[in-house]
Amino acid sequence: MGHREDLLDGAKRCLLTKGYARTTARDVVAASGTNLGSIGYHYGSMEALMTAAMLAAMEEWGETVAKALAGSPEDPEPDPLLRYWRGVLATIETDRDLWVASIEAMVQGEHSAQLRAQMAGGIEQGRWGLAALLTGTAEDQLDEATVRSLGSVQMALMSGVIIQWLADPATAPGPEQIVAGLRALASISG
Repeated sequence: MGHREDLLDGAKRCLLTKGYARTTARDVVAASGTNLGSIGYHYGSMEALMTAAMLAAMEEWGETVAKALAGSPEDPEPDPLLRYWRGVLATIETDRDLWVASIEAMVQGEHSAQLRAQMAGGIEQGRWGLAALLTGTAEDQLDEATVRSLGSVQMALMSGVIIQWLADPATAPGPEQIVAGLRALASISG
């Protein structure tokens, strides 16, 4: 592996252990076994390196999360919504550091147009992926209206539930409560 790859790998490790905002260039250098000059040479800036690390980590993590969200074939639960929410909550336990880092990066995006644009692209991909998962339809077969409604609402629900779990898992809703709440919302007519 060259310095560029070493830096990216070191930045990803720091992202998970120290967080996006608290990682310094010296932390990345120590984790990667490179030198300070390598950051500027290969990435232009520490911000660009951390943005690349965040995106690489999210991409790697995406496959794991997609499998968890699809639910386990061994799960005998016949309710697909309940299986889905069990999968979401399982990712909070197994990938807590990355969920925290993604929320922290979102906040940092307020100060970085590049990061904000890349995070927005990830959110858009997430809308399509969630709509495909929930409808059982391939992403290239989805219509824009389904993505904008189902995908966007599911993304909002998932983000809110994750924030509740990260802040206070003792009082955060469990999968049964989430599904009951969704069904109660669906039954409201107006």
